[in-house]
Amino acid sequence: MARNRRGVTPAAASPPPDAAAAILAERGRTLERVQALAREHAGLRRVAHDAQLREALTRTELGLALFEAAAGRAEAEARLRTQALAAWRRTAKVRPPRRHNRPSKAVDRFLARLGSLGQALVIARSGVWRGEGRPLHDLRHMAAYARRGARSDVAPPALFGQAAYLSAYPDVAAARVSPLVHYLVRGGFEGRAPASFFQPAWYAARHAHALAATGLSPLEHYVRMGAREGASPHPLFDVGHYLAQGVELAPDDDPLSHYLREGWTQGLSPGPLFDAAWYAAQVGSQVGSETGPPLLHYLDQGWRDGASPHPLFDARWYRETYPDVGDAGVDPLTHYLMEPPEHFRRPGPWFDAEAYWTARGEDRPAGLNLLVDYLLGGAWAARDFGPGSSAAVYLTREPELARTGVTPLEHWARQGRP
Repeated sequence: MARNRRGVTPAAASPPPDAAAAILAERGRTLERVQALAREHAGLRRVAHDAQLREALTRTELGLALFEAAAGRAEAEARLRTQALAAWRRTAKVRPPRRHNRPSKAVDRFLARLGSLGQALVIARSGVWRGEGRPLHDLRHMAAYARRGARSDVAPPALFGQAAYLSAYPDVAAARVSPLVHYLVRGGFEGRAPASFFQPAWYAARHAHALAATGLSPLEHYVRMGAREGASPHPLFDVGHYLAQGVELAPDDDPLSHYLREGWTQGLSPGPLFDAAWYAAQVGSQVGSETGPPLLHYLDQGWRDGASPHPLFDARWYRETYPDVGDAGVDPLTHYLMEPPEHFRRPGPWFDAEAYWTARGEDRPAGLNLLVDYLLGGAWAARDFGPGSSAAVYLTREPELARTGVTPLEHWARQGRP
């Protein structure tokens, strides 16, 4: 910069007063625009925050509404099971009571040695034969059955699986009586199963007092008394569950016989842990008119092939996790259902029994299997038990579950989630 003669640098020329005022005014306007933008941004943030709050509140209200709907549906289904059982008890035929004491058992043993006619009388005395209601006609058919002996291709009209009985107990073929008579005279009191669909240990544990008081075998007690009282003959067959599907029975019929005869052809489920459609999808063409009821197929063959009758029960996983199942002599699902709930056995990778026990609290029914309790409404009582979130939160993502009644874990398992 040039210096004057005295060596002093002259001061920069000051802008004109009007230009300085213009600059200050522009700066003021810029600041006002910035402040306005800041206020607008803050307003937008408040609006977005309020919208998020309203959305969260709406989702929460929706989840609670769906939860209440699902819980209400479960309660209605529980009432339906109770009402269906009560209606069945009112209409079921009352069979003559019988006390099978020591003299009566001695009479049966004597009759069993008298050939086909004596064995027919043993069957007639038991009341397990589903005949036509004409005593002499039915007695002739019983005698004809007895004359055929231990043939696996003979199926008496009773809740008795002759082929399975002969296969399970090879000594029966040498007993010189028909298999059904062997069960009525000896097998039933030795704890032998009359069929794969009738679990004597399960039945006896639940009706020990009645069996002791009457002296009847489990099968005869079921036919004479238990069926009318709503007793379930097997862990996989729940009478209340079956009747609640709209089944109409004749007074002289019983739920298990109805299922084995025709109920399965209508796609009816025998129990809450047996999903006929799920099972059929796994085994494919193996189940159909030629093989008979899916429950029977599972009990006789399906479980040995690793098939599972419900999305929340993994038969292979259960057998690998609990090696003692192989020595139990029953299928994995029956073994699981016969275990006390407090053992906390898990039916598969999806259901944490101990966590559910804690989440369910003291409201859980005593003695009821935990997974069955979950499926029958406990899913909506244990609010914080679910696949990574509470049931209410899960319902907001899958609202159709409130209509169908499918529980969150079951839906999760059906999707094959890892």
